[in-house]
Amino acid sequence: MKKCLFLLAFVVACAAIADAETVSMRLAENQPDSNPVSVAMYKFAELAAEKSNGEIKIDVYTNAQLGQEPESIEQVQLGVIEFARVNSVVLANVAKEMGVFTLPYIFRGTEHKFNVLDGPVGESVLKSLEKYGMIGLGYMEAGTRCFYTTEGHKIEKLADLKGLKIRVQPAPISIKMMELLGATPTPMNYGEVYSALQTGVIDGAENDYVSYETSSHYEVAKFYTVDGHLSPPALLLMNLKSFNALSPEHQQIVKEAAAEAVAFERKAMLDHEDVSKDKVLAAGVEVIEIDNSEFQEAVQPIYDEFPEYKEVIEEIKATK
Repeated sequence: MKKCLFLLAFVVACAAIADAETVSMRLAENQPDSNPVSVAMYKFAELAAEKSNGEIKIDVYTNAQLGQEPESIEQVQLGVIEFARVNSVVLANVAKEMGVFTLPYIFRGTEHKFNVLDGPVGESVLKSLEKYGMIGLGYMEAGTRCFYTTEGHKIEKLADLKGLKIRVQPAPISIKMMELLGATPTPMNYGEVYSALQTGVIDGAENDYVSYETSSHYEVAKFYTVDGHLSPPALLLMNLKSFNALSPEHQQIVKEAAAEAVAFERKAMLDHEDVSKDKVLAAGVEVIEIDNSEFQEAVQPIYDEFPEYKEVIEEIKATK
């Protein structure tokens, strides 16, 4: 009997030690499981578990289960959750330094964008997140944003935007950009967009091909105008105190897992663009290719509206 009790106590003690060594954390993601960003977040969790021999457990909550991006950012800042994958447009409402990456036509293309983000400019902006109680674990591909609209609101030239109610992310730069383009900016959270398009609350929205497809917005907005006005990165955020509370070994594992997941996501997102485009075309979407020069000209005054970014803009322009 004593032997059995000893064995039971030993098993319980081992379990307690195992529990003490396991670090459980949560990650918020607003996109559905089918989106490459969600796939990458699951991969991040898998890599962290694998590299730590199960000592790090990250539960991923996709499809805005823990709230939309503004709520997720606040939760990370407060330490309610440890991680969130968010778009820089929304993050710039909190971390003003991030706003420079959300200016229209700031990047010359995907290669230029990641040369900037992976260089001194990007590193400096990531470092600035610490004063807001967060760290940035890497920049992710969030596609190039274009307009999509409902029946009767096709955009073929700048004048077609005049007066249209276009959903924008709730951020000052996005709102000002839409005003300069002649549209009526209508800020709302992402989860409300489908029904707003369906019911006519808005005439259109703007996003990349992948999000347009994986969120099924193409079902209710059949015109997609390729103007490429924004190409803001996404970021994987972590609460700073939570990161500092990890052992040095676990900190290194989180960084390594994040770097691998970010590299995976960038490729997966770009690869999926063609898949998404083919799917929406097959569903009857009309893709309108345009010369966006008049769009670029129309938004130029926005650069004067945010003089705090002047020096960084010059650094971005100088980056090859």
